[in-house]
Amino acid sequence: MESKWIRVVIVIMISVLILEEAKWSNGCWDEERTALLQLKSFFKFNMREVGSDCCEWKWGWVECNAATRRVTGLSLSVAKYESYLFNASIFLPFGDLRILDLSNIGLVGSVKNEGSGRQLKLISLEEIDLSSNLFNNNIFAELSGFLNLKSLNIRWNQLNGSIDVKEFCGWSNLESLDLSENEVNQFMTYEENRCLQKLKVLYLDAVSTDGNTSLVSLLEAFPFVKTLFLRDNCFLNKTMVNTKLHVLRNVENLIMDYTPLQINFLGSIGILTSLKALSLFNCGLTGTLPAHGGLCFLNHLEELNLKGNALAGAIASCLVNLTSLRYLDISNNHFTGNIASTPLTNLTMLQFLSFSKNQFQVPVSFRSFANHSNLKALLANENKLVAEPAGLQTWLPKFQLKIFSLLNCTIEEHGKLQLPSFLYFQHDLRYVDLSYCNFGELSMKRLERLDLSHNNLFGGIPEELAMSTSFLRIRLSNNSLSGKIIPAIYRLISSLEALYLDGNKFEGDISDFSTTSSKNLQVLDLSSNHFSGKLPRWLWNHTDLWVLDLSKNHFEGLIPMELCNLVSLEFLDLSLNHLSGTIPSCSNLKMMKHVHLANNRLSGTLSKALCNSSSLVTLDFSENNLTGRIPGWISTLPALSVLLLKANQFHGEFPLHLCRLQSLSILDLSQNKLSGHVPFCLSNLTFKPKNEKSHINSANFGFGSFDHVLVDMGLTIYNLTKDYMGSVFPLRKYDHFTFAEEKIEFSTKGATYTYKGNILDLLSAIDLSCNQLTGIIPPGLGNLSEIRGLNLSHNNLTGPIPSTFSKLKQIESLDLSSNHLNGRIPPQLTEMNALEVFNVTHNNLSGPLPDRKAQFGTFDESSYEGNPLLCGLPLNNSCNHGDSRGTSSALASEEEHGLIGMGDFYISFAVSYAIMFLTTIIVLYINSYWSQACYYFIKDGSITCYFFVVDSLCRLPCFRRNI
Repeated sequence: MESKWIRVVIVIMISVLILEEAKWSNGCWDEERTALLQLKSFFKFNMREVGSDCCEWKWGWVECNAATRRVTGLSLSVAKYESYLFNASIFLPFGDLRILDLSNIGLVGSVKNEGSGRQLKLISLEEIDLSSNLFNNNIFAELSGFLNLKSLNIRWNQLNGSIDVKEFCGWSNLESLDLSENEVNQFMTYEENRCLQKLKVLYLDAVSTDGNTSLVSLLEAFPFVKTLFLRDNCFLNKTMVNTKLHVLRNVENLIMDYTPLQINFLGSIGILTSLKALSLFNCGLTGTLPAHGGLCFLNHLEELNLKGNALAGAIASCLVNLTSLRYLDISNNHFTGNIASTPLTNLTMLQFLSFSKNQFQVPVSFRSFANHSNLKALLANENKLVAEPAGLQTWLPKFQLKIFSLLNCTIEEHGKLQLPSFLYFQHDLRYVDLSYCNFGELSMKRLERLDLSHNNLFGGIPEELAMSTSFLRIRLSNNSLSGKIIPAIYRLISSLEALYLDGNKFEGDISDFSTTSSKNLQVLDLSSNHFSGKLPRWLWNHTDLWVLDLSKNHFEGLIPMELCNLVSLEFLDLSLNHLSGTIPSCSNLKMMKHVHLANNRLSGTLSKALCNSSSLVTLDFSENNLTGRIPGWISTLPALSVLLLKANQFHGEFPLHLCRLQSLSILDLSQNKLSGHVPFCLSNLTFKPKNEKSHINSANFGFGSFDHVLVDMGLTIYNLTKDYMGSVFPLRKYDHFTFAEEKIEFSTKGATYTYKGNILDLLSAIDLSCNQLTGIIPPGLGNLSEIRGLNLSHNNLTGPIPSTFSKLKQIESLDLSSNHLNGRIPPQLTEMNALEVFNVTHNNLSGPLPDRKAQFGTFDESSYEGNPLLCGLPLNNSCNHGDSRGTSSALASEEEHGLIGMGDFYISFAVSYAIMFLTTIIVLYINSYWSQACYYFIKDGSITCYFFVVDSLCRLPCFRRNI
């Protein structure tokens, strides 16, 4: 017993000595803290460390062992991207370092380490990420000392040509290797020297993009790999790919998405009998599935993805042999036939099945899947439903779905569409999408996400729906629902994350509805209804709201200061109501990106309404009664891309500070009282299209973050591809409870259009019409080569039309009507090949019209009326001598600020002056009386000037002393 206590004491003493030797200080080791500070200096981090415990520093990712407080994980990927040399010696103080991330920081090579000459050995290092740097093939020699390496990621570097696999032999424990997105065409190997026997996962995405690399040269060196990624490749001789598949004989999971293949690949793949998961998403496969052999011989196959190809015809009957299949996605193809007659009805092990976007006939009862007891997810979007006798409609399914989607369904012969009756027996449904159909009522329990938008639902909110506490997101948009929503949504509001009731006929005053403060509600869309009264006071308690859309209703009264409580708000739309008063000044809405308050009765000045909203992209205050000058704080919004202030009462000169908005791409100040000149500084802006205009972060607010359902299924393909930036996992499209896209109204081409999505991103335009602007049109506006619309009409502009407008290659609409422009229409404007609308009516333009070529051949006389001095086709006025073409070359060189060149002007002025001088001399010489009078006039003037000068000088003190 005594010896036992002695041993305990010795252990304690040794531990104390170790801790003393370690020199702990405030949580982490001193030598590692010093090394981290050196790394910070070397890699030029801008962040500051908080506290002295380096294990808690956030300027990189630092992970420490909870017991020893030694650094075990380190990420420096947040370093400034520059040209660094990789020096392994700076990591030697981290003796227990197991994970090292040096991705995307600009490493270009490695330092030649001095000393013993031996390669540096970070013997504890197991994972290193060197992706997105500038390493070449020499990096493998520098890493050969990392003997315990299990994972190496060197994706997206400058590896090229042939690599000798012997350089990998030191990594006997390597399990995962990523060489993707390099220009490697061969791995040299030797039969007697097989390395990397523990390598299980190999990434070779996008290593063969030019079609000059063979499959064998890449894969023969890795016979032990179980999971292989060959995405985004283009192999030499696609036919030979089929004959060399033996090099993949041990592969169990093969991911070849985006790699072009021929249809006979599916006929040859039968030799890969070890395959358990096969993904051929978007591989350009065309034709029909092989009727015998090939794919049908893969008896161990559990997961198959053929989505996004051009496969057609009936599904091969031999697929019935794939009895182990748990996951099958054949969506986005051209398969035909009645789904009840396909082998899919016999694959009873299926957990996930998607046959969306094909040309199948689908019996509306779905009775053919009655025996699929394992089925959890069923996606049948955009096919044709087939009506069945009433007796076949009701049946008891053996499965309990969690995901069901029947989006955009139609029924043959335009029959009456009834809700599949099996849904009433589903008690575990989490995600349902029946949008764009014509279903009626629905009754289910435990639903979390429900989308019934774009149907013909009518009546009020169902009581069962209103009383449920399981829902997180509900979308009932664009139906014919009516009545009052209070108190129906009392329970819903307290638990929901997103509620969409837009596009219905709901009515009533909802301002007095009382709820408790909620951290759940993030999206609320009540737009396009008939709500009235004041803005609902209960909204201001929901401080985590991202999206609030109350547009197109009948709300009235003031916008309260409590709006400023919504500090997380990114999207606000209160347009098309009857709101009045001033816009509250909210300095704390720093997350705001899109604000729409158009078509109300708002008044007063803008003061500092959103002066601190540095993320603001869209500001729309159009069609109100706002007054004063356009404030300077608008120019401090660095991200502002869309500024719409049309149809207000703004006055004063055009605000020069708007020229600081470098992100601006759409500007509408029309129908105000702005005066002064069009500023030349506008030409300093680019007005380039911006993708951010239509983007709303909360637009991706998941209608179904399906991840946890799919993870529960244990799907290999999902786990392997979900994070790949080029991957479109079958459910990713349905993984968004899509909020209505950001949209704006803008007038161009003589009409008002609504722009949204990609079209909004591409739009770049200026509208300054219907103001009181004067002066010339700045020629520099011709440098705005990206704009698609320019409207300067109904002002008081003078001078010529700048010929520099010919550089506006993207412009589609140019309106300069109702001004006082003069001179000729520059013939160079015919170079504007995208022009669809050209309007210069009611000016003082003269001379021949541009040649009727390109787009100018499409404009009729309505584009030029109100200019009586214009001539040439398509007008009825013919030019002098009937030769508009003959004079075009002479007039083509006219300068923009006059009808003649400046050189000619100077010459004519000098000649005129000389003639006048000589004429005066001759007249005085002939008439003696005039010459004598001129002489006395000059004499008297000279004497007068003389005495005036002398008298003035005498008054100065310095001249008095000298007299």
